[in-house]
Amino acid sequence: RMVDMVKRARLSFIECAFAYNEIPSVARVEQLLKENPNITHIAMVHSETTSGIFNDIAAIGELASAYKKIFIVDAMSSFGGVDIDMKQLHIDFLISSANKCIQGVPGFSFILARLHALKRCDGIARTLSLDLYDQWKTMDIDGKWRFTSPTHTVLAFSEAMKELEQEGGVKARCARYQRVHARLIKNMAKLGIEPYLKAHQGWVITTFYYPKGHTFSFEKMYTYIKERGYAIYPGKLTSADTFRIGNIGEIYEADMDALYQIMKEFLEGEKQ
Repeated sequence: RMVDMVKRARLSFIECAFAYNEIPSVARVEQLLKENPNITHIAMVHSETTSGIFNDIAAIGELASAYKKIFIVDAMSSFGGVDIDMKQLHIDFLISSANKCIQGVPGFSFILARLHALKRCDGIARTLSLDLYDQWKTMDIDGKWRFTSPTHTVLAFSEAMKELEQEGGVKARCARYQRVHARLIKNMAKLGIEPYLKAHQGWVITTFYYPKGHTFSFEKMYTYIKERGYAIYPGKLTSADTFRIGNIGEIYEADMDALYQIMKEFLEGEKQ
């Protein structure tokens, strides 16, 4: 989707793509920087929900700093559930959402930016609605959106931030997500279901292979689970035969145990 966006904006870019189960190669990225000194920005996704991988933003951030490039990080599905130190990671712009690990509701995105980098955006936006500098300038003056405010989403976001603080902040929420993820992995292993990733697995979402010899359709499994009070991600995005389960939100280890029982009953029924 990041490539689609830059294409729509008619920006010059170089795509540095990797397999779903690989993190970006630092050597390859550095080679591109050396071969293309006219590159001005590096943009990458932190938590890739296609596979569940956590990309190494620290290593790429070091490159961005060394080569004096603006570093943009898509942290839509990780911010709030992972401790991210923007200064230490050399991030100039971090993009996230009012929902996901913040546990609010969908409705707006927000950007954390280095002020000096943000001010350089004055007058260069290619669209009115996505003029980040103009939006910041308006909010800096009177604290308002330029156009109609998403009031209900803002109220939900405010409440979600209070709940995050009550939980103990990002570190406490991160620890809960990690416990939930560990329980999920353990329970799926009991069912003969193995994770897709062998390394760099994040705790936001986990992609699994189907159990060996399965004959059921994803739709049948999905419907069975949903009818019993839980919903998993619909469909797969990897080229391999996989399905995905989210680990974030207001969920706990008990929820993973309940999901395990549902899937256990489903698989046992399929064997009959």
